[in-house]
Amino acid sequence: MTDDTDRGTWDPFPSSRLDQEQQAKMPSTRQTRSPTYKLAFDDDEFLTSAPMRAVRLQLELMKAENGLAEAGILSTIVLFGGARIPEPGKAAWAGRTPEQKARLEANSHYYDAARQFSRLASLHSAASHGGKEFVIVTGGGPGVMEAGNRGAADVGGVSVALNIVLPHEQAPNPYATPELCFRFHYFAVRKMHFLLRAKAMAIFPGGFGTLDEMFEALTLIQTKRMARIPVILFGKEFWNRVLNLEVLAEEGTIAPDDLKLIQFADTAEEGWDIIRAFYGF
Repeated sequence: MTDDTDRGTWDPFPSSRLDQEQQAKMPSTRQTRSPTYKLAFDDDEFLTSAPMRAVRLQLELMKAENGLAEAGILSTIVLFGGARIPEPGKAAWAGRTPEQKARLEANSHYYDAARQFSRLASLHSAASHGGKEFVIVTGGGPGVMEAGNRGAADVGGVSVALNIVLPHEQAPNPYATPELCFRFHYFAVRKMHFLLRAKAMAIFPGGFGTLDEMFEALTLIQTKRMARIPVILFGKEFWNRVLNLEVLAEEGTIAPDDLKLIQFADTAEEGWDIIRAFYGF
């Protein structure tokens, strides 16, 4: 990350970093120890105060944007899915009922499908776009998110992780590219970054978070506040049990053509073929 001395143009003013260093050398007096004497950008108590929320929102938006821009990431494929879906044979069943255990075991094949889909996308990205287009981005956590970052790592590709602060700490999975691993306080800013460079969405079975992210994107596309991109739901049987969007069309609360915003795939290859057909490569 650059600072304000690295802009490449003449700047007659001292850097903020230099001001920080000078402040650390100030004699300790009642005045210099006062919180009011701290530089505003170097005052954690001030920056985390309630009146500064708007500034913190902007900082979160800009930090990830700067990092992605510096890495040259031009476009992404967003991979959503449940944190609780395990790698086959490696689930932790504490607190699960026998029925939940059976269902999660049955759904663990989606981990492998997400991993394979990420491999296909990352191979295309490296071969055709120098690893700068169609880059996999996930929420950075376990389960399907881990599978997405892992698939990119399998073939030597980069991938983005957009982690979120949660009450039960979510550590980034070990497969995300470290230089593209970000952490957010605000869900809203995180969701913006999921979509700002998105050229496709691959949505695997998940819970409330996955549904929230999916419906926000569909709403933006439906209302033409976002460009039309492929929105692919993996596991038609799963999604047909969870969603009955045809009812919305029958009741007139969405247009019948809105159902066409979603496509289904049951394998990684089917999902990737949808993206290939959409973009003509």
